[in-house]
Amino acid sequence: MLNNKMPKNGNKPKMFRFNLYWMYGLILLMIAAVYFTNDSSSSKELDWTQFQKLAQENVFDKMTVFNKKNMVEATVKPADRDKIFKKDDKSLGTNPKVYVKIPSPDKFTDFYDKSVAENHIDAQLRFEEGDDTIWNFLISFGPILLIVVIWIVLMRRMSGGGGGGAGNVFSVGKAKAQLFDKDNDRKVTFKDVAGLSEAKQEVEEIVCFLKSPEKYTELGGKIPKGALLVGPPGTGKTLLAKAVAGEADVPFFSLSGSDFVEMFVGVGASRVRDLFRQAKEKAPCIVFIDEIDAVGRARGRNANMNGNDERENTLNQLLTEMDGFGSNSGVIILAATNRADILDKALLRAGRFDRQITVELPDLNERKEIFGVHLRPIKIDSSVDAEFLARQTPGFSGADIANVCNEAALIAARSGKKFVQKEDFMNAVDRIIGGLEKRTKITTAAERKSIAFHEAGHATLSWLLEHANPLVKVTIVPRGKALGAAWYLPEERQITTREQLQDEMCATLGGRAAEQIFLGKISTGASNDLERVTKQAYAMVVYFGMSDKLPNLNYYDSTGQDWGFTKPYSDETAKLIDEEVQRIISEQYERALRILSEFAEGHNKLANVLLEREVIYTEDVEIIFGKRAWVSRSEEILEQQQEKARKDAETAVQKENDSKKNESGTDLMQEENDTPSEAKDELISEKED
Repeated sequence: MLNNKMPKNGNKPKMFRFNLYWMYGLILLMIAAVYFTNDSSSSKELDWTQFQKLAQENVFDKMTVFNKKNMVEATVKPADRDKIFKKDDKSLGTNPKVYVKIPSPDKFTDFYDKSVAENHIDAQLRFEEGDDTIWNFLISFGPILLIVVIWIVLMRRMSGGGGGGAGNVFSVGKAKAQLFDKDNDRKVTFKDVAGLSEAKQEVEEIVCFLKSPEKYTELGGKIPKGALLVGPPGTGKTLLAKAVAGEADVPFFSLSGSDFVEMFVGVGASRVRDLFRQAKEKAPCIVFIDEIDAVGRARGRNANMNGNDERENTLNQLLTEMDGFGSNSGVIILAATNRADILDKALLRAGRFDRQITVELPDLNERKEIFGVHLRPIKIDSSVDAEFLARQTPGFSGADIANVCNEAALIAARSGKKFVQKEDFMNAVDRIIGGLEKRTKITTAAERKSIAFHEAGHATLSWLLEHANPLVKVTIVPRGKALGAAWYLPEERQITTREQLQDEMCATLGGRAAEQIFLGKISTGASNDLERVTKQAYAMVVYFGMSDKLPNLNYYDSTGQDWGFTKPYSDETAKLIDEEVQRIISEQYERALRILSEFAEGHNKLANVLLEREVIYTEDVEIIFGKRAWVSRSEEILEQQQEKARKDAETAVQKENDSKKNESGTDLMQEENDTPSEAKDELISEKED
């Protein structure tokens, strides 16, 4: 019987919770009760003589005798109302009545019997004991008492007497943090995080701090108070936090920076206080604030505007709780953002966020590991190679790679395949980079020719220039908003030289140059190319100091202040910047015209192949122009980098094995020291044998 009464899935029965809407419903019910129970019809009190005369004239429809009160209530017939009230029927109401004091119920009964016999009256007669005093009291004062009781309950809840739950108006000051403890199901661990070895090591150390703090504190060290995860979107910052929640044996609070923001004044600071109160109660614990830039933006940016007062109050409270006079021992703050440049400096100082962990876009080897994680649940065949996919997705974040794997599975399922193949992954990459293929878009023959010559110009220059990104695939089938698309394999480098920037700009201008040379007219198809080139040239002059007339100057403010409302240079310098940008772009455009004129035959062959087949690959360009002269050198450098990485891994393994051997040797020496002399001599002789 007990088991049958237990709720399903082991969930606790829902507790009774007060809701503000119930008060509105009760008020409406009281108003309705008063309306339906209160008769607003006219009434008039008569003396006994008048009543007898009117009763004998048969003007009453019903008569009710109240025994305890010696009173009669009589309802007047509609046709005889003017005799008594002398008013308009509409103002009398639906049921006008008269009242009269009687000598006694027995005497009224005698009068009624005599009137029926002599005057033939037909009024209905009824006897009642009298009105219920309690009911009258409730009707009169019940609504007022109920409002008073509800008001007292609300005041108690506002003063903290009741706990606020979700959907309760009085819980706006409560923190919305989601709590994960060690008893919850842990779905994400460090094994599910691939390609973030350095960042993973940092957060793993934080977990170790909480599991065994004496290992660090016995040497005089202190546990870090906070760590800030910084990096581009989709690189795995939140995933790292989920792994910490899965690995740590301590409570884990998770919430977003926007959870502190509310339309009510003072709510953000109240939620911060409530969050740290809960964290101190469950210390040691970890608090994770995702997208902390929503509340941690630098103060004083808009000195002339007062729209940020509430957000700044919330930030001030957060700063005080993280490192103020109060003690937060055992509470570690994890936060994530992709806009660290706009955060307040007081938030980033040591003592609040002791560590800034940079989570960058994955490189080739890290992308390979990430593909290995996301390919586990997907049914693939032997044609799928994680290393090949990693090479085809430069600049992809972990979220992008997960999207590629999912999109490839959807494409394979759409085609009715049993396994996901290499072709499906390549189509998924094309779909994500270029957009949805639109073969139904109507293009004229002249437009197709213009697009083909434009894309062939890009492909030709990218193949012939040393530092330009090599071609992977070109198509003239419309994708997304583009009428044509080209995929290149950029070199993964940490710094970029002026020559590399110039080659990239020249290749980007190849489409417009090809239109001018081979078609004799230019089109709007190069608008995106011109935008990219203009931004690159402006960056070379203003940010990188690569201009001949403005060398070694940088007008970029990395602090995020953006120089206030004034430019950091004069109008003469602005004119000079414009001239330098125009000169750099003109030089690279002339260079593109010169190279395309020199290799006009190869360009035209490539354009014709593109018109015929709509898609060309690296092999097609190699057949026309031959192998790139500097490809062998790039492959040699790549092999050297891979060999170095392999040796570093072997060295790390060897060091780990040596440390284990040293530990075992130390244990053996300790064992020898603890052995009696005779047994020790025996042990030494065994070693010699």
